[in-house]
Amino acid sequence: MIFKETTLPGAYVIEPEKINDHRGFFTRVWCKRELEQHGLKSDLAQSNVGFSYRKGTLRGLHFQKLPHAEVKIVRCTRGAIFDVIVDIRPESPAYKCWFGVELSEDNSRMIYVPEGFAQGYITLVDNTEMNYHTSEMFSPQAASGVRYDDPAFGIEWPLVPTVISEQDRNWPLIEQRREAYTSI
Repeated sequence: MIFKETTLPGAYVIEPEKINDHRGFFTRVWCKRELEQHGLKSDLAQSNVGFSYRKGTLRGLHFQKLPHAEVKIVRCTRGAIFDVIVDIRPESPAYKCWFGVELSEDNSRMIYVPEGFAQGYITLVDNTEMNYHTSEMFSPQAASGVRYDDPAFGIEWPLVPTVISEQDRNWPLIEQRREAYTSI
């Protein structure tokens, strides 16, 4: 796996190294040893799949509150998404900064999302499926989020969302939850 550090501290785009032959290809999408060699958390507690019927479906920006904060590794297995992460650690030099990357079935890229980041995505085509591994079990009482259109972030989404849940539409702005990551 090829690890490329993003502009946000601790976040990486991971490109699988494909071994191709006449049958197709083989690649690794999770390797505890390689993650640890890059100083990254390698615990795997849960693997999840999300499917969206429509292009323009927006999900996020989500995170889990402490003490259930989680690392995510996100991958698109069918279709394409524009995945966005936002550093919501108040003590970070990149606080409120965002990074976006296209993940697709064609490019096989993944994004490593450290603890203390909110994450979300918008689908770029119909019938899109994504998969993500987490370092912690999902804890409903710790599930939280911030607004995808918060002006404090200035995220440049490639599409206007056409499908979005009420919950995601109504998360508070980051300034309304100053304590965002640490104690919400």
